[in-house]
Amino acid sequence: MSLGHLVVRLCYAIEQSVAYRRWKGFFHDLLENPHARVRPYFDIAMALLVLSSVLLLVLAVRHPIGPWAYAFEDVALVIFIVEYVTRLWLYNDATRIVIEHYERSQFLGERFRLWSALREVVAKKWGYMTSPLAIIDLLAIIPSYRPLRLLRIFLLFRLFKLFRYARSIHDFAKVLSEKRAELATVGIFLAFSVMISATVIYIFEADAEGGHIKTFFDGIYWALVTLSTVGYGDITPQTTEGRFVTMVLILTGIGVLSFTTSIIVSAFQEKMPEVHASRIYAELEKRGRHTILCGFGRVGQVVAAQLFAARERFVVIDSDPLKVALAKKRGYMAIEGDGGHTELLENAGIRAQAERVLCLTDDDVANVYITLTARHLSPQVDIISRANREETVKKLIQAGADYTVRPFTVVGLIAAEYIGQPVAFEAIYGMLTGEQEVTLDTLAIREGSALEGRSLAELGLKARRLVLFGVISRVRREAEGVRSTYPLQDARLHFNPALDFRLRQADILVLFGHRLSVLRFKQSVERIPGRGGWKTNRKH
Repeated sequence: MSLGHLVVRLCYAIEQSVAYRRWKGFFHDLLENPHARVRPYFDIAMALLVLSSVLLLVLAVRHPIGPWAYAFEDVALVIFIVEYVTRLWLYNDATRIVIEHYERSQFLGERFRLWSALREVVAKKWGYMTSPLAIIDLLAIIPSYRPLRLLRIFLLFRLFKLFRYARSIHDFAKVLSEKRAELATVGIFLAFSVMISATVIYIFEADAEGGHIKTFFDGIYWALVTLSTVGYGDITPQTTEGRFVTMVLILTGIGVLSFTTSIIVSAFQEKMPEVHASRIYAELEKRGRHTILCGFGRVGQVVAAQLFAARERFVVIDSDPLKVALAKKRGYMAIEGDGGHTELLENAGIRAQAERVLCLTDDDVANVYITLTARHLSPQVDIISRANREETVKKLIQAGADYTVRPFTVVGLIAAEYIGQPVAFEAIYGMLTGEQEVTLDTLAIREGSALEGRSLAELGLKARRLVLFGVISRVRREAEGVRSTYPLQDARLHFNPALDFRLRQADILVLFGHRLSVLRFKQSVERIPGRGGWKTNRKH
């Protein structure tokens, strides 16, 4: 068997190893995955290690350090080397490259060339080794070589390693890198201005009586100080021509600084929504199960307020920046974007952390598209979609919605059913606007409850300023004064049953009214009959 086939067999064995994949996944989360739970702890530990090693190296310049310090430096050196090698290992999958070369040669009927595959592996590894952060990691190891004290100048690169572990610094560098073309233009103009100014001031001031510029380097130093508008005053022009050049250079410096500041500010304005969204994604992954609420209109705001009051974890997604700003003002996690965008939903955790998706925009087309995308990404997530038109309900069900909500139809039915009853309208208005302490609550009829076997007429709900929305039952009750029945997942909702409807064990009353009225009714039901407890009231 040739060497190439031995390497291929080894690569297949590695690929099929569960332990190998588990360890590689662990180190990927540790070093590369910004949303992994272990990543923040690793970043903090490495940042402390970098700062401690730098402090020891600085102290060693003028003060003697003991053996413990050298031991600490050796430990830090080993950790830095292991980190560098591990990142090099994770950068690309060498075994996968070898296998792909082998399978391609088998498919084409060609001879497998091991060196061709290894050449690609080395080329990709070299691509990582020549990247800026990899070079910083390598140079950060050099100061530990004590015999060459001159190499301690590379101590600065250990501080640059903080770019890996401080996310804010990393975000800042990323923002600047995206504006590198504009910043490069400013830098070229700055270098050109410094060289021209240094040359001119050297020509005018080198032979001037009492002048401070004796060398061309003095001219460069003066130009930089003047262009930055710092103006130390240690070098001042003596000639009229030199002062004129100084005035022109000061005005140029003001323009350069203003232009550079505007570039950086605009870069942050463009990048901050993305940075904020990435922070929210990381927070959602840490918190675990949550709800994705798409659409922060009138309905979405009411639902979000209820979720927030119930201390449920949720994230708001809306394409309107004003609505996103309103959600953030109210203390909600919010992301600006299209709820039907695949990448956004994946980052929001729809595949793993999301329990349900609420499609509550005021556009039926958008709700159908969000439902379709969410169902494609996660077959198991619960999807509740809003339908503004009757014909949209069927489309939402076909798109994958588990439940559909028709807010305007529901409100119309309630208003028609309870027309002429002020308590009902007060409850409806309070629930829709949130201006009153009106709530929709449930009361389960448990075994031995005082309500078991009683009719609705005996509850006296009107006197208690409560309105019965309906009764949820797990058995069919159509013959017991039920007007409208709506099937649920494992039960049926009997909407506004007649007064002679009798309650059974496991039934659930759906009531709405003032929060205190609901609470008082629940307390009266829980008291023991015959001891000053709940009393029957036939006034309905």
